Amino acid sequence: MAQIFNKWDTEDIKIEDLGLVGYIYLGDKMVPHTLGRHVRRQFAKSKVSVVERLMNKIMRTERNSGKKNKAYNIVRDAFEIINKRTKQNPVQIFAKAIENTSPREETTRIKYGGIGYQVAVDISPQRRVDLSLGFLTRGTLQSAFKNKKSVSQCLADEIMLASEKDTRSFAVGKKEEKERVARAAH
Repeated sequence: MAQIFNKWDTEDIKIEDLGLVGYIYLGDKMVPHTLGRHVRRQFAKSKVSVVERLMNKIMRTERNSGKKNKAYNIVRDAFEIINKRTKQNPVQIFAKAIENTSPREETTRIKYGGIGYQVAVDISPQRRVDLSLGFLTRGTLQSAFKNKKSVSQCLADEIMLASEKDTRSFAVGKKEEKERVARAAH
């Protein structure tokens, strides 16, 4: 029986987006910490828990760089806040937030005959999860900067808003913007 932070069960988590089922990995560890064992193998990060990947994204800023324990505490506290406010499994809400904030299309630059232009392309599921986690953490860290709220509270707010497809969420806004630009490039 897999539990995250030794509290929340991951057995009954439902992922509705069929494209992301193999890429939102919830892990089989109590403590989501792989010590970077996945780095040397291509596509191995899809078998790393998304909770750990969220922690790794939080560590990427200059303020939290390399502070895994601090990132662990931020995510754990955010899950506690989500659980208190919604009375639901925070891992399910987090999975729903990833589904709602992962864009399906983006643009790429094509050069043909010396002229460059944008073309809409579908996004691979792994990149969709990467972009979603990036949007969630960037929105969290921007809202926590020079704010009385803690990073944990801002992360909990961002995840809950994203799971409800609320337009006040930074991540939902970025997803909509990326897809709107791709639609314009058709």
